[in-house]
Amino acid sequence: MLKNNQIVIRLLLGIVLVAMNSVISANAQTPPPRPLGLNTPTGLPVFPIMEGAYENADGSFTVSFGYHNRNSDQALDIPIGPNNFLEPEQFNGMQPTHFINGRATGVFTVTVPASMREQSIWWNIRTGNGELLRVPGRFGRLGYTLDRNPRPQGTLAPQASFVAGGMQGTDPMGLVAENTLTVAVGAPLTLTLHAEDPSVRNANDPRFDKPIPVRVSWYKHQGVGAVTFSRHESTPAPDTQGPGARLEPNQVQLPEGRGVANVVATFSAPGEYMIRGTVDNWTAPDSSEGNQCCWTNMYHRVSVTP
Repeated sequence: MLKNNQIVIRLLLGIVLVAMNSVISANAQTPPPRPLGLNTPTGLPVFPIMEGAYENADGSFTVSFGYHNRNSDQALDIPIGPNNFLEPEQFNGMQPTHFINGRATGVFTVTVPASMREQSIWWNIRTGNGELLRVPGRFGRLGYTLDRNPRPQGTLAPQASFVAGGMQGTDPMGLVAENTLTVAVGAPLTLTLHAEDPSVRNANDPRFDKPIPVRVSWYKHQGVGAVTFSRHESTPAPDTQGPGARLEPNQVQLPEGRGVANVVATFSAPGEYMIRGTVDNWTAPDSSEGNQCCWTNMYHRVSVTP
């Protein structure tokens, strides 16, 4: 009887050792996930973000929204619909459908009339088969009140227009072009913005011996196909040193703080698109994306034909 028990024990020990070796082997082949690792994986959600709200003179308020696409190298497209919508429905339509990777600050605004001052505006996003993420836009919450006042050294949001002498947009609210541009698939389309920095700074401060440059950047905001940006023939090659050395093909720097910026856009598929042009003066010492100052959004509507 003892001999039989010893045989059973040895068999059980053998089974345990085999199981342990299998676990060790599996762990060696597939390392456990590291939630705090520096390399961000793909397949992560896009988070809608409320940047804050401006109070307007007529009693209305304007909410600024941004987002964070946590996928390290993956831009995502989420059409307006059940996975990308604003509530109440009357405010739906200006949100982006194209989400570049990383943090995008103040990409669109919603102006809420005074009669709805106590109501929240919700932006809802669902990425893939994930849960629906939503954020409220409202006015009067401590820490989320934005203003259009000059910053400590006088910096204000740039002013921009689609044509010389035309209506100007300023701050994230900006303007949507009245006219829709039309272009065929694969054909080049020139997008133009006139920009200037209205900031008044201390002329005796050595930091302002030279004008603060204004930068113009274009992005796909909405649309079904890919949009490729390239440098326009009127745009000089970027400097080999300084901020201009880091300009991408979708960006133009105006060194004098004013001027005309052009970029060439090419579309891969027919459909209705919206391109966002963002004008900033973030090289000023009192301006940055992080403190909600100072940039202006301008939106081009483009109809792309086959």
